[in-house]
Amino acid sequence: MSNAAPPFASYYMAGFEAASHRRRDGRRLDLIRATAHDSHVRSDYAQCREAGLGTIRDALRWHLIDASADRRDWSSWLPMLEAGVAEGVQVIWTLFHYGTPDRLDPMAPDFPAAFADYARAAAQLQRSVTGQSGLFCPINEMSFFAWAVGKRYFLSASRTSGAAFKRQLVLAAIAAARAIRDADPDSHILWAEPLVHIAPRDRSSQEVRSAERRRLAQFEAADMLLGVTHPELGGRPDLADWLGLNFYPHNQWYYRGATIPLGHHEYRPLADMLVEAQARYAKPLLIAETGAEGSARPAWLHYVCDEVREARRRGARVEGICLYPVTAYPGWDNERHAEAGLFSSIMSDGRRRLYGPLAEELSRQALSG
Repeated sequence: MSNAAPPFASYYMAGFEAASHRRRDGRRLDLIRATAHDSHVRSDYAQCREAGLGTIRDALRWHLIDASADRRDWSSWLPMLEAGVAEGVQVIWTLFHYGTPDRLDPMAPDFPAAFADYARAAAQLQRSVTGQSGLFCPINEMSFFAWAVGKRYFLSASRTSGAAFKRQLVLAAIAAARAIRDADPDSHILWAEPLVHIAPRDRSSQEVRSAERRRLAQFEAADMLLGVTHPELGGRPDLADWLGLNFYPHNQWYYRGATIPLGHHEYRPLADMLVEAQARYAKPLLIAETGAEGSARPAWLHYVCDEVREARRRGARVEGICLYPVTAYPGWDNERHAEAGLFSSIMSDGRRRLYGPLAEELSRQALSG
């Protein structure tokens, strides 16, 4: 059993895009490198701290660290660990952000053990470098990850269904959480899962049931992880200190239909969704990812913050909001330039430009409490 989770260093947080999967065309993405966060990590952390974002979500690149079966290579992570210490920021480390090492088959029976061994080593290294217990998100978005592999949106070594892959991810997650706690009993664990709403296209009984069944599927991974369902997998409530919920403007849609826009009568208030998650799991919550693109950024943050205040008024324990991604980034599918977050791409002087309208809205929200 872990100790009580510590408060985050800041309520408003920054998150760096870290996807590192293989696309369906076989190309390996590495968004930490593509955004130049790897070579500017210390200045990135400094800019986040200066903006009042003292807690940061960042990630390891497992596909680099365990590329070889003979030797674990931490050179891609050590500068990031050291930068966090130097800049005095609190970092929540994601261990597996979709980037499976090419030499591993994620559906192999020994995959959970391989991931757990890596997670244990990461927890030990984090402690030895920082002198403090770690905060970890072992796997980012198991639900989305499973969907992406099942639909072949992400390339995987094995053809498999989304349901089978989700179960395998949960087994790996449980093994990793136990390994982290074995290596560092004072560590704390966050899980980040998509928060979605799916509405029926009409009010026929079959359509309503189908939409609700699909909507409830968003909870399957967390239910297994926490032992709510499938107790034979070994899930337990104490394997999570926080439940992170990732919520974007496109996270609501009709069953087998189009996205539902904010303001539409079928759009479900975020506050209601947070209250549901709180009642279901009785865990502290975190908006682990949220953000919009372009000029929509300030208005979206305003909406999310208002809804979180309402959810907290109704008893939901929401302990933070993470701007994600906090920098502009190239799109996964076509490398388009996505103007997102608080900071631009790296400029000629080696720093990122602050997006003023979002910075002003963030300041207003911070003052509002």
